[in-house]
Amino acid sequence: MHFLLWSCHDVARWVESLGFPQYKACFTENLVTGKKLIHVNCNNLPRLGITDFKDMRVISASVRELLGITDTPWSRSVADPRRDTVALFLEKKSPTGERADNLTYVQFLDGTHQ
Repeated sequence: MHFLLWSCHDVARWVESLGFPQYKACFTENLVTGKKLIHVNCNNLPRLGITDFKDMRVISASVRELLGITDTPWSRSVADPRRDTVALFLEKKSPTGERADNLTYVQFLDGTHQ
């Protein structure tokens, strides 16, 4: 999960590699780091300045693919099965601070992260 260490400039280069150089500034100006990618989806891309729906769909899908997240949050129902553990782990890792930085996937799975 090397992307968790990405700076906002690393994220911007990744977005450019997806074919969207016009959105590099959207990610750098909003300080979107690798840890913050877990929160990037079609719901909040317009707040970053990305409003083309086709581009939003591609970027959101690419973020989910990069993070290894298989579920799509906008189509979830309470009747759906439990969420992907990788997605839940990354949500725990997304905040800044020593606690989030030190959390390992094994600790998360064991429940020793409380």
